[in-house]
Amino acid sequence: MDQMDALVFDVENIGTVSNYSNGEEVEGFKRQVDDIFLKVNKLEQRVTEIEQFYLTTNKTQPKASKSTITVKDKDKDKHIPSIKKQQQDATRREAVAAKRMQELMRQFGTILRQLTQHKWAWPFMQPVDVEGLGLHDYYEVIDKPMDFSTIKNQMEAKDGTGYKDVRQICADVRLIFKNAMKYNDERSNVHEMAKTLLAKFEEKWLQLLPKVAEEEERRKAEETEAQLNMQLAQEAVHAKLTRDISNELYEVDMHLEDLREMVVQKCRKMSTEEKRKLGAALTRLSPEDLSKALEIVAQSNPGFQATGEEVDLDIDAQSESTLWRLKIFVKDALEVQGKSLASDGGNNSNTKPISNNNNNDPSNNNHTNNNNSNNKRKREIGDAIAKTVKKKGKKPTS
Repeated sequence: MDQMDALVFDVENIGTVSNYSNGEEVEGFKRQVDDIFLKVNKLEQRVTEIEQFYLTTNKTQPKASKSTITVKDKDKDKHIPSIKKQQQDATRREAVAAKRMQELMRQFGTILRQLTQHKWAWPFMQPVDVEGLGLHDYYEVIDKPMDFSTIKNQMEAKDGTGYKDVRQICADVRLIFKNAMKYNDERSNVHEMAKTLLAKFEEKWLQLLPKVAEEEERRKAEETEAQLNMQLAQEAVHAKLTRDISNELYEVDMHLEDLREMVVQKCRKMSTEEKRKLGAALTRLSPEDLSKALEIVAQSNPGFQATGEEVDLDIDAQSESTLWRLKIFVKDALEVQGKSLASDGGNNSNTKPISNNNNNDPSNNNHTNNNNSNNKRKREIGDAIAKTVKKKGKKPTS
């Protein structure tokens, strides 16, 4: 926020740039700036949260299914329900889907009754009596024992530990017969009984499978649509949050502008000698710092072309606030340059001549040309500033 930077400068240097004598009034301004800083920091945190939401959304956005309803951005607020409504709808859909799955399980139960009533089903009705039959290696061969009574108990469980879908029951029924075929020799009666019942089960399962596949596809489409609608609802909420933050930032800007105007009204005028020294100091800035100084001018003068090849800076035409900001910036920049010169042994990186034994190196020529271009622009801008200050500083002849 450029206005925040400008106001902070004005308030922090208020003792230098203004005629304020009331310390309490100065402290009052500083407290208001601190309060605004806290508010802006909170707004920045909210903006970061919104950015993180959109970054996460872009990575995990589900692909729309054929049944997905497309909603134009401008109509989102009209057609997309609230997040709470989406959650309620999701709960209702889950309840309806659970009822449909219960119906499939009921139909599967009919298949189970037919199997358990078969004359060869008796070896598989209860868990294998490992100790009674002396099957000492049973658990070494069979990883997960299964039987019809265990399946029945699992289907009737009311504590949430039961089967969630028909395929889970189907897998356990197959496991009963595959365990028996795995443990018993192919020539044994139990092996043959298990093989026969498995074939009968697969035949009946194929009749129910289309309904199971249809239900699974339907549930997948509903889940995808629910995810998309929830995402759209969340985006609508975050879009509103974004608008609210934008409005709050606008109010902060207006508050900053009012405070800045109050401070600037107290600024004392810079003397002609101070302007002359400021113009001369500008010519000693590095190309980078000179560009920053021109940006300060551009902040309060939108029509000023800070990046042009030729810059005509009229010192007298600048506001007192801009002049004082330039003065403080130039002072700090020159101090940094002075320390840099001292640490480099008097050679500044901006003015240091470039030497290279390979005069044919294109990269060396490019570097030299860029440096010469920066120095040329610096000289041209500095000369223009110096001429303007000199012309403005002349007293009219009588």
